[in-house]
Amino acid sequence: MGASAAVVVGGGPVQGPTETYDLVITADSGLDVALAAGFVPTHLVGDLDSISPAARAWAAAHDVVVERHPTDKDATDTELALAAAVRLGATRLRLHGNTGVARLDHLLGTLAALGNPSLWTLESVTAQLDGSLLHVLHPGRTVTMQLETGALFSLLALHGPCEEIDVSGARWPLRNARLHGSSTIGISNEALDREVEVSVGRGVLTVVIPPASTSPASTSPDPTSPDPTSPDTNQEHP
Repeated sequence: MGASAAVVVGGGPVQGPTETYDLVITADSGLDVALAAGFVPTHLVGDLDSISPAARAWAAAHDVVVERHPTDKDATDTELALAAAVRLGATRLRLHGNTGVARLDHLLGTLAALGNPSLWTLESVTAQLDGSLLHVLHPGRTVTMQLETGALFSLLALHGPCEEIDVSGARWPLRNARLHGSSTIGISNEALDREVEVSVGRGVLTVVIPPASTSPASTSPDPTSPDPTSPDTNQEHP
């Protein structure tokens, strides 16, 4: 099934692990956050300009692998940690972070990094941001979500236009649809069945499940091409 990796970033407290990871990669002060939440870090990545002395000492005492980068660099610590996960052989990745950060640009940068083309090879890319669960679907990926009837979820083309989007089991289904970067038509869809499936053929599609709507989900490549039909442009939407 391949290796699973957690990437823990700084900026505020995160929820503790709900599964066992093969790799726990922390981005700089994400090591402090990870320890407080009950993770057992295996790797530390970044310029180490914000990690606490106590966390640095813990890393040294527990043989954490340290990948140090210069302060002046062309990628954030988060992007570097995600790249490390791919390089170390992860096939499933979940980022753990916090939305109540003081730096909005850092939060947006984290969301942007999850769409990096280098993550396309992974079976699944997800993020737990406070109580919200994100599925970042790279081209050709499908997610099957187990949700309560009426639970909300949203689709956003945060990384540019998305095409060949299919949604089933929802109040507003889609077939071979397109979303552009500024589109909000995908906001606040509802689960009609307990199983909702979302897939994208081209582009990177972000699926957001807000608090009280999340349940375990599985992701898999989409082995078939969508039917070349036109999107349903007459859907209702709130």
